[in-house]
Amino acid sequence: MNIATAAPGALARSTSTGPPAIRLRGVEKIYRTDRIETIALSDFDLEIREGEFVSVMGPSGSGKSTLLNLIGLLDSPTKGTIAIAGTDVRDTGDRALARFRNEKIGFVFQTFHLIDDLNVLDNVELPLLYRGTPGAKRRALAREALERVDLAARMHHFPHQLSGGQRQRVAIARAIVGRPEILLADEPTGNLDSGMGEEILRILEGLNRDQGTTIVMVTHAPDLAQRTERTIRIFDGRQVM
Repeated sequence: MNIATAAPGALARSTSTGPPAIRLRGVEKIYRTDRIETIALSDFDLEIREGEFVSVMGPSGSGKSTLLNLIGLLDSPTKGTIAIAGTDVRDTGDRALARFRNEKIGFVFQTFHLIDDLNVLDNVELPLLYRGTPGAKRRALAREALERVDLAARMHHFPHQLSGGQRQRVAIARAIVGRPEILLADEPTGNLDSGMGEEILRILEGLNRDQGTTIVMVTHAPDLAQRTERTIRIFDGRQVM
């Protein structure tokens, strides 16, 4: 397994021969208030090939979550260009961007973000509901996603009836139910014990191996990062060796 890091301002390249799933060129992100200017990312060039599984590491406040938000089209850069699945998203309107994000990208967060009043099946269906998928097809795809994470037997339970590891598996099922090309995982094992963390990582590895899903995972755990194809390291908003 190859682990590579990118030098400051250099393009992070993979050994994959697939087309780029994610491409950032000269990306800068600045947050401004009346009194202060914070540079979250600076001169960031990055290319992640289709079907890669990469990790992102760096100290707290280094820009990891900002990078993930930009790749996930939850935020826009102050400067530079971002292309996802071959599409330059600079001039995309809000409605079209939301649909593109729904179809191309899945998100897994450290804190699950499940809706307590909905059962597991309904939580997993949500992205398809926003997409306008008919009810019968939504149910079938949600069941299939839950089977993928070995939680089909819990589909009628509610989040409060599940363990932390089970809730994270529900979150993964929700992220993959629309069969996205790209999965972004922000500290997906951060709130779990080592056993549950290992289980979640195996699921991600399986998605990457069996379905060719491109995965970008933020983590603080070197042992998890070593199991990805390469590691992108960030310090003070820049790529480092």
